[in-house]
Amino acid sequence: MSSVEVSRATEFSLSISEIAPDKSISHRSAMFSMLANGTSEIKNFLRAEDTMNSLEIVRNLGATIEDDGVTIKISSNGIQEPSEILDCGNSGTGIRLFCGLLSSANGHFVLTGDKYLRHRPMKRVTNPLRDIGAKLDGRNDGDLAPLSIRGASLKAFNYESKIASAQVKSCMILAALHADGVCTYSEPELSRDHTERMLKGMGADLHVDGLKTTIKPMKELLSPLNIRVPADPSSAFFFAVAAAITPDSNVTLEGVTLNSTRIEAFKALERMGADIRYEQIDNKYEPIGNIHVKYAPLKAITVEDNISWLIDELPALSIAFACADGVSIVKNAEELRVKESDRISTVVNGLNACGITTTEYEDGYTVTGGKLSKASVDSHGDHRIAMSFIIAGLRCGMNVTDLECINTSFPNFFELLQKITKVEFK
Repeated sequence: MSSVEVSRATEFSLSISEIAPDKSISHRSAMFSMLANGTSEIKNFLRAEDTMNSLEIVRNLGATIEDDGVTIKISSNGIQEPSEILDCGNSGTGIRLFCGLLSSANGHFVLTGDKYLRHRPMKRVTNPLRDIGAKLDGRNDGDLAPLSIRGASLKAFNYESKIASAQVKSCMILAALHADGVCTYSEPELSRDHTERMLKGMGADLHVDGLKTTIKPMKELLSPLNIRVPADPSSAFFFAVAAAITPDSNVTLEGVTLNSTRIEAFKALERMGADIRYEQIDNKYEPIGNIHVKYAPLKAITVEDNISWLIDELPALSIAFACADGVSIVKNAEELRVKESDRISTVVNGLNACGITTTEYEDGYTVTGGKLSKASVDSHGDHRIAMSFIIAGLRCGMNVTDLECINTSFPNFFELLQKITKVEFK
Protein backbone atom coordinates (compact mmCIF):
# COMPACT_ATOMS: atom_id res chain seq x y z
CA MET A 1 0.00 0.00 0.00
CA SER A 2 1.39 3.39 -0.98
CA SER A 3 -1.36 5.70 0.30
CA VAL A 4 -4.47 5.78 2.45
CA GLU A 5 -7.69 7.77 2.26
CA VAL A 6 -9.17 8.50 5.69
CA SER A 7 -12.77 9.64 6.14
CA ARG A 8 -14.00 12.26 8.57
CA ALA A 9 -15.11 10.71 11.87
CA THR A 10 -18.23 11.18 13.94
CA GLU A 11 -18.42 10.81 17.71
CA PHE A 12 -16.95 7.59 19.15
CA SER A 13 -16.45 5.89 22.50
CA LEU A 14 -13.72 3.26 22.78
CA SER A 15 -11.64 1.28 25.25
CA ILE A 16 -8.40 0.17 23.60
CA SER A 17 -6.31 -2.62 25.10
CA GLU A 18 -4.37 -3.32 21.89
CA ILE A 19 -2.14 -0.22 21.80
CA ALA A 20 1.30 -1.19 20.51
CA PRO A 21 3.71 -2.24 23.29
CA ASP A 22 6.30 0.36 24.23
CA LYS A 23 9.03 0.65 21.62
CA SER A 24 11.70 2.10 23.92
CA ILE A 25 11.25 -0.56 26.58
CA SER A 26 11.10 -3.37 24.01
CA HIS A 27 14.44 -2.29 22.48
CA ARG A 28 16.04 -2.13 25.93
CA SER A 29 14.60 -5.46 27.05
CA ALA A 30 16.32 -7.23 24.16
CA MET A 31 19.64 -5.41 24.61
CA PHE A 32 19.85 -5.55 28.40
CA SER A 33 19.29 -9.32 28.38
CA MET A 34 22.87 -9.51 27.06
CA LEU A 35 24.04 -8.21 30.46
CA ALA A 36 22.19 -10.86 32.53
CA ASN A 37 23.41 -14.04 34.22
CA GLY A 38 20.40 -16.15 33.25
CA THR A 39 17.33 -16.21 31.06
CA SER A 40 15.34 -13.01 30.70
CA GLU A 41 11.60 -13.35 30.10
CA ILE A 42 9.81 -10.61 28.17
CA LYS A 43 6.06 -10.55 27.69
CA ASN A 44 4.20 -8.21 25.32
CA PHE A 45 7.34 -7.43 23.31
CA LEU A 46 6.62 -5.05 20.43
CA ARG A 47 6.56 -7.11 17.24
CA ALA A 48 7.32 -4.24 14.88
CA GLU A 49 10.13 -3.94 12.36
CA ASP A 50 12.51 -1.84 14.48
CA THR A 51 12.24 -3.88 17.65
CA MET A 52 12.37 -7.21 15.81
CA ASN A 53 15.59 -5.93 14.22
CA SER A 54 17.01 -5.39 17.73
CA LEU A 55 15.97 -8.92 18.67
CA GLU A 56 17.70 -10.30 15.57
CA ILE A 57 20.85 -8.34 16.40
CA VAL A 58 20.87 -9.87 19.88
CA ARG A 59 20.58 -13.30 18.24
CA ASN A 60 23.50 -12.47 15.93
CA LEU A 61 25.51 -11.45 19.01
CA GLY A 62 25.22 -15.00 20.33
CA ALA A 63 22.06 -15.04 22.42
CA THR A 64 19.68 -17.98 22.40
CA ILE A 65 16.09 -16.85 21.84
CA GLU A 66 12.91 -18.82 22.44
CA ASP A 67 9.62 -17.30 21.33
CA ASP A 68 6.28 -19.02 21.83
CA GLY A 69 4.31 -16.01 20.59
CA VAL A 70 3.53 -14.82 24.13
CA THR A 71 6.85 -14.79 26.00
CA ILE A 72 10.30 -14.19 24.55
CA LYS A 73 13.11 -15.87 26.52
CA ILE A 74 16.64 -14.61 25.93
CA SER A 75 19.74 -16.39 27.28
CA SER A 76 23.25 -15.04 26.73
CA ASN A 77 26.77 -16.26 27.45
CA GLY A 78 28.23 -12.87 26.69
CA ILE A 79 28.50 -10.89 23.48
CA GLN A 80 30.00 -12.86 20.60
CA GLU A 81 31.55 -11.42 17.45
CA PRO A 82 28.92 -11.75 14.69
CA SER A 83 29.46 -12.89 11.11
CA GLU A 84 26.63 -10.59 9.97
CA ILE A 85 26.28 -6.84 9.56
CA LEU A 86 23.87 -5.68 12.27
CA ASP A 87 20.86 -3.95 10.70
CA CYS A 88 18.98 -1.53 12.97
CA GLY A 89 16.38 -0.69 10.31
CA ASN A 90 14.88 2.74 11.01
CA SER A 91 15.77 2.88 14.70
CA GLY A 92 17.91 5.67 16.11
CA THR A 93 17.43 4.13 19.55
CA GLY A 94 18.73 0.81 18.31
CA ILE A 95 21.89 2.02 16.60
CA ARG A 96 22.88 4.53 19.30
CA LEU A 97 22.34 2.17 22.24
CA PHE A 98 24.13 -0.69 20.51
CA CYS A 99 27.12 1.64 20.09
CA GLY A 100 27.37 1.89 23.87
CA LEU A 101 26.75 -1.80 24.47
CA LEU A 102 29.32 -2.98 21.92
CA SER A 103 32.06 -0.39 22.46
CA SER A 104 33.73 -2.54 25.14
CA ALA A 105 32.85 -5.99 23.74
CA ASN A 106 35.50 -8.31 22.35
CA GLY A 107 35.22 -8.34 18.57
CA HIS A 108 34.38 -6.30 15.49
CA PHE A 109 30.83 -5.07 14.83
CA VAL A 110 29.23 -3.14 11.95
CA LEU A 111 25.95 -1.32 12.56
CA THR A 112 23.79 0.00 9.73
CA GLY A 113 20.15 0.86 8.98
CA ASP A 114 17.75 1.90 6.26
CA LYS A 115 18.26 4.89 3.93
CA TYR A 116 16.70 7.25 6.47
CA LEU A 117 18.76 6.06 9.44
CA ARG A 118 21.96 6.25 7.40
CA HIS A 119 21.44 10.01 7.16
CA ARG A 120 20.83 10.69 10.85
CA PRO A 121 23.66 12.23 12.96
CA MET A 122 25.71 9.83 15.08
CA LYS A 123 28.52 12.04 16.40
CA ARG A 124 26.40 12.75 19.46
CA VAL A 125 27.36 9.21 20.57
CA THR A 126 30.48 8.43 18.55
CA ASN A 127 32.42 11.48 19.77
CA PRO A 128 31.94 10.91 23.53
CA LEU A 129 32.62 7.20 23.07
CA ARG A 130 35.84 7.93 21.20
CA ASP A 131 36.87 10.32 23.98
CA ILE A 132 36.86 7.43 26.47
CA GLY A 133 38.79 5.04 24.23
CA ALA A 134 36.21 3.44 21.95
CA LYS A 135 37.47 2.39 18.53
CA LEU A 136 34.56 3.54 16.42
CA ASP A 137 34.30 4.98 12.93
CA GLY A 138 31.82 5.57 10.13
CA ARG A 139 31.05 7.77 7.16
CA ASN A 140 31.68 11.50 7.47
CA ASP A 141 34.23 10.92 10.24
CA GLY A 142 31.89 8.79 12.30
CA ASP A 143 28.76 10.90 11.94
CA LEU A 144 26.88 8.61 9.56
CA ALA A 145 26.18 4.88 9.45
CA PRO A 146 27.34 2.30 8.64
CA LEU A 147 29.38 2.43 11.85
CA SER A 148 32.34 0.15 12.56
CA ILE A 149 33.17 -0.77 16.17
CA ARG A 150 36.12 -2.74 17.48
CA GLY A 151 35.71 -3.39 21.19
CA ALA A 152 38.25 -1.64 23.41
CA SER A 153 39.05 -0.82 27.03
CA LEU A 154 37.04 2.22 28.12
CA LYS A 155 38.12 4.94 30.55
CA ALA A 156 35.95 6.30 33.35
CA PHE A 157 34.29 9.61 32.46
CA ASN A 158 32.49 12.67 33.80
CA TYR A 159 30.37 13.69 30.83
CA GLU A 160 28.18 16.79 30.65
CA SER A 161 25.82 16.51 27.71
CA LYS A 162 24.70 19.67 25.94
CA ILE A 163 21.44 18.04 24.88
CA ALA A 164 18.76 16.19 26.81
CA SER A 165 18.68 12.86 24.97
CA ALA A 166 17.69 9.50 26.39
CA GLN A 167 19.54 7.84 23.51
CA VAL A 168 22.84 9.57 24.29
CA LYS A 169 22.41 9.03 28.02
CA SER A 170 21.57 5.34 27.60
CA CYS A 171 24.52 4.83 25.25
CA MET A 172 26.94 6.31 27.76
CA ILE A 173 25.42 4.42 30.72
CA LEU A 174 25.90 1.14 28.83
CA ALA A 175 29.52 2.10 28.12
CA ALA A 176 30.02 3.04 31.79
CA LEU A 177 29.06 -0.45 32.93
CA HIS A 178 32.37 -1.70 31.49
CA ALA A 179 34.59 1.35 32.11
CA ASP A 180 37.66 1.23 34.36
CA GLY A 181 36.14 3.34 37.12
CA VAL A 182 33.10 5.23 38.40
CA CYS A 183 31.41 7.39 35.73
CA THR A 184 29.02 10.32 35.87
CA TYR A 185 26.62 11.63 33.24
CA SER A 186 24.86 15.00 33.47
CA GLU A 187 22.24 16.51 31.18
CA PRO A 188 20.62 19.96 30.91
CA GLU A 189 17.13 18.61 31.63
CA LEU A 190 15.89 15.17 32.58
CA SER A 191 15.35 12.93 29.56
CA ARG A 192 13.39 9.69 29.56
CA ASP A 193 14.68 7.34 32.23
CA HIS A 194 13.77 3.79 31.16
CA THR A 195 17.43 2.73 31.05
CA GLU A 196 18.07 3.82 34.63
CA ARG A 197 14.91 2.19 35.95
CA MET A 198 15.47 -1.11 34.15
CA LEU A 199 19.18 -1.45 34.91
CA LYS A 200 18.60 -0.63 38.59
CA GLY A 201 15.87 -3.27 38.63
CA MET A 202 18.43 -5.74 37.28
CA GLY A 203 20.89 -4.85 40.05
CA ALA A 204 23.20 -2.32 38.40
CA ASP A 205 24.99 0.03 40.81
CA LEU A 206 23.49 3.23 39.47
CA HIS A 207 22.38 6.36 41.32
CA VAL A 208 20.34 9.28 39.98
CA ASP A 209 20.58 12.66 41.70
CA GLY A 210 18.54 15.22 39.80
CA LEU A 211 20.19 15.67 36.40
CA LYS A 212 23.29 13.66 37.33
CA THR A 213 23.61 9.89 37.06
CA THR A 214 26.50 8.03 38.69
CA ILE A 215 27.35 4.57 37.37
CA LYS A 216 29.73 2.05 38.89
CA PRO A 217 31.17 -0.62 36.56
CA MET A 218 29.65 -4.08 36.71
CA LYS A 219 31.52 -6.52 38.96
CA GLU A 220 29.32 -9.41 37.83
CA LEU A 221 26.47 -10.05 35.44
CA LEU A 222 23.09 -8.57 36.32
CA SER A 223 19.88 -10.36 37.27
CA PRO A 224 17.69 -11.42 34.35
CA LEU A 225 14.70 -9.33 33.36
CA ASN A 226 11.20 -10.57 34.04
CA ILE A 227 9.06 -7.90 32.46
CA ARG A 228 5.76 -7.28 30.73
CA VAL A 229 6.24 -4.39 28.33
CA PRO A 230 3.52 -1.77 28.88
CA ALA A 231 1.62 -0.06 26.08
CA ASP A 232 3.52 2.76 24.39
CA PRO A 233 2.22 6.22 25.40
CA SER A 234 3.69 7.67 22.20
CA SER A 235 1.48 5.31 20.20
CA ALA A 236 -1.49 5.75 22.53
CA PHE A 237 -1.24 9.52 22.09
CA PHE A 238 -2.50 9.35 18.50
CA PHE A 239 -5.84 8.07 19.81
CA ALA A 240 -5.82 10.58 22.66
CA VAL A 241 -5.63 13.33 20.03
CA ALA A 242 -8.33 11.56 18.02
CA ALA A 243 -10.73 11.81 20.97
CA ALA A 244 -9.62 15.35 21.84
CA ILE A 245 -10.44 16.74 18.36
CA THR A 246 -13.63 14.75 17.64
CA PRO A 247 -16.68 16.31 19.37
CA ASP A 248 -18.48 14.17 21.98
CA SER A 249 -15.84 11.43 21.79
CA ASN A 250 -13.88 9.61 24.48
CA VAL A 251 -11.27 6.87 24.68
CA THR A 252 -9.71 4.73 27.42
CA LEU A 253 -6.12 3.70 26.69
CA GLU A 254 -5.34 0.61 28.75
CA GLY A 255 -2.07 -0.66 30.21
CA VAL A 256 0.07 2.38 29.31
CA THR A 257 3.27 3.34 31.14
CA LEU A 258 2.55 6.37 33.33
CA ASN A 259 6.25 7.24 33.72
CA SER A 260 6.33 11.04 34.15
CA THR A 261 8.96 11.37 31.43
CA ARG A 262 6.60 9.68 28.95
CA ILE A 263 3.21 11.38 29.48
CA GLU A 264 4.22 15.03 29.04
CA ALA A 265 2.28 15.21 25.77
CA PHE A 266 -0.88 14.15 27.64
CA LYS A 267 -0.17 16.91 30.18
CA ALA A 268 0.13 19.40 27.31
CA LEU A 269 -3.19 18.20 25.89
CA GLU A 270 -4.69 18.68 29.37
CA ARG A 271 -3.42 22.27 29.41
CA MET A 272 -5.19 22.77 26.10
CA GLY A 273 -8.46 21.84 27.81
CA ALA A 274 -8.89 18.13 27.08
CA ASP A 275 -10.49 16.12 29.91
CA ILE A 276 -7.83 13.56 30.91
CA ARG A 277 -7.68 11.20 33.90
CA TYR A 278 -4.91 8.76 34.93
CA GLU A 279 -5.52 5.46 36.75
CA GLN A 280 -2.43 3.58 38.03
CA ILE A 281 -2.77 -0.19 38.32
CA ASP A 282 0.83 -1.47 38.71
CA ASN A 283 4.39 -0.29 39.45
CA LYS A 284 7.37 -2.65 39.10
CA TYR A 285 9.94 -1.55 36.53
CA GLU A 286 7.49 1.17 35.42
CA PRO A 287 4.24 2.73 36.70
CA ILE A 288 1.47 1.31 34.50
CA GLY A 289 -2.19 2.21 34.21
CA ASN A 290 -5.07 3.49 32.10
CA ILE A 291 -5.50 6.94 30.57
CA HIS A 292 -9.04 8.27 30.00
CA VAL A 293 -9.45 11.09 27.45
CA LYS A 294 -12.65 13.03 26.67
CA TYR A 295 -13.30 15.70 24.06
CA ALA A 296 -13.44 19.33 25.14
CA PRO A 297 -12.89 22.58 23.22
CA LEU A 298 -9.15 23.18 22.92
CA LYS A 299 -7.18 26.41 23.44
CA ALA A 300 -3.69 27.31 22.24
CA ILE A 301 -0.64 26.80 24.48
CA THR A 302 3.12 27.36 24.41
CA VAL A 303 5.35 24.27 24.62
CA GLU A 304 8.94 25.12 25.60
CA ASP A 305 9.84 23.05 28.69
CA ASN A 306 10.59 19.32 29.08
CA ILE A 307 10.84 19.09 25.29
CA SER A 308 12.75 15.80 25.46
CA TRP A 309 9.75 14.27 27.25
CA LEU A 310 7.39 14.87 24.33
CA ILE A 311 9.68 15.14 21.32
CA ASP A 312 8.09 12.11 19.64
CA GLU A 313 4.53 13.29 20.25
CA LEU A 314 4.92 16.85 18.95
CA PRO A 315 3.69 16.00 15.42
CA ALA A 316 0.45 14.56 16.82
CA LEU A 317 0.15 17.40 19.34
CA SER A 318 0.45 19.80 16.41
CA ILE A 319 -2.77 18.36 14.98
CA ALA A 320 -4.46 19.36 18.24
CA PHE A 321 -2.90 22.84 17.88
CA ALA A 322 -4.51 23.11 14.45
CA CYS A 323 -7.92 22.44 16.04
CA ALA A 324 -7.45 24.83 18.97
CA ASP A 325 -8.52 28.43 19.49
CA GLY A 326 -5.51 30.73 19.17
CA VAL A 327 -1.82 30.51 18.27
CA SER A 328 0.19 27.64 19.75
CA ILE A 329 3.97 27.98 19.99
CA VAL A 330 6.71 25.32 20.08
CA LYS A 331 10.19 26.43 21.24
CA ASN A 332 13.52 24.73 22.08
CA ALA A 333 12.68 21.81 19.81
CA GLU A 334 15.58 21.85 17.31
CA GLU A 335 15.98 18.11 18.04
CA LEU A 336 12.92 17.62 15.81
CA ARG A 337 15.11 18.38 12.80
CA VAL A 338 17.20 15.20 13.23
CA LYS A 339 14.45 12.63 13.76
CA GLU A 340 13.20 10.22 11.09
CA SER A 341 12.49 13.34 9.04
CA ASP A 342 13.00 17.04 9.68
CA ARG A 343 9.82 17.11 11.72
CA ILE A 344 9.66 20.89 11.97
CA SER A 345 9.49 21.22 8.20
CA THR A 346 7.29 18.16 7.62
CA VAL A 347 4.76 19.25 10.27
CA VAL A 348 4.65 22.85 9.02
CA ASN A 349 4.39 21.86 5.34
CA GLY A 350 1.71 19.29 6.08
CA LEU A 351 -0.38 21.76 8.09
CA ASN A 352 0.01 24.40 5.40
CA ALA A 353 -1.32 21.91 2.84
CA CYS A 354 -4.36 21.51 5.10
CA GLY A 355 -5.02 25.27 5.11
CA ILE A 356 -3.52 25.99 8.53
CA THR A 357 -1.31 29.06 9.04
CA THR A 358 2.12 28.36 10.53
CA THR A 359 5.46 30.07 11.05
CA GLU A 360 8.67 28.03 11.01
CA TYR A 361 11.70 28.81 13.20
CA GLU A 362 15.03 27.03 13.59
CA ASP A 363 13.98 25.54 16.94
CA GLY A 364 10.22 25.35 16.55
CA TYR A 365 7.11 26.79 14.95
CA THR A 366 3.74 28.41 15.55
CA VAL A 367 0.35 26.99 14.59
CA THR A 368 -2.73 29.18 14.28
CA GLY A 369 -5.81 27.12 14.99
CA GLY A 370 -8.41 27.09 12.25
CA LYS A 371 -10.38 24.83 9.96
CA LEU A 372 -8.45 21.78 8.73
CA SER A 373 -9.05 21.02 5.06
CA LYS A 374 -8.55 17.74 3.26
CA ALA A 375 -5.16 17.45 1.56
CA SER A 376 -2.57 14.94 0.38
CA VAL A 377 0.42 14.72 2.74
CA ASP A 378 3.70 12.86 2.16
CA SER A 379 5.07 11.24 5.33
CA HIS A 380 8.67 11.36 4.03
CA GLY A 381 9.14 7.88 5.48
CA ASP A 382 8.42 9.11 9.03
CA HIS A 383 5.94 6.95 10.93
CA ARG A 384 4.89 9.70 13.34
CA ILE A 385 4.23 12.19 10.55
CA ALA A 386 2.17 9.57 8.71
CA MET A 387 0.02 8.69 11.72
CA SER A 388 -0.38 12.32 12.84
CA PHE A 389 -1.88 13.45 9.55
CA ILE A 390 -4.03 10.34 9.34
CA ILE A 391 -5.48 11.38 12.72
CA ALA A 392 -5.98 14.89 11.30
CA GLY A 393 -8.15 13.21 8.68
CA LEU A 394 -10.69 12.34 11.39
CA ARG A 395 -11.55 16.03 11.36
CA CYS A 396 -11.65 16.70 7.61
CA GLY A 397 -10.70 13.61 5.60
CA MET A 398 -7.10 13.11 4.43
CA ASN A 399 -4.86 11.35 1.95
CA VAL A 400 -1.45 10.29 3.30
CA THR A 401 1.31 8.68 1.24
CA ASP A 402 4.39 6.53 2.07
CA LEU A 403 2.88 4.28 4.74
CA GLU A 404 5.27 1.36 5.15
CA CYS A 405 7.08 3.30 7.88
CA ILE A 406 4.12 2.78 10.23
CA ASN A 407 5.15 -0.86 10.61
CA THR A 408 8.33 0.25 12.38
CA SER A 409 6.39 1.14 15.54
CA PHE A 410 2.63 0.48 15.38
CA PRO A 411 1.72 -2.50 13.15
CA ASN A 412 -1.96 -2.59 14.23
CA PHE A 413 -2.56 1.16 13.90
CA PHE A 414 -4.99 0.82 11.01
CA GLU A 415 -6.84 -2.04 12.69
CA LEU A 416 -7.62 0.28 15.61
CA LEU A 417 -8.32 3.27 13.39
CA GLN A 418 -10.99 1.32 11.52
CA LYS A 419 -13.00 1.19 14.76
CA ILE A 420 -13.39 4.96 14.40
CA THR A 421 -13.71 5.70 10.68
CA LYS A 422 -13.57 4.37 7.15
CA VAL A 423 -10.07 3.68 5.81
CA GLU A 424 -9.37 3.04 2.13
CA PHE A 425 -5.94 1.89 0.92
CA LYS A 426 -4.65 2.70 -2.55
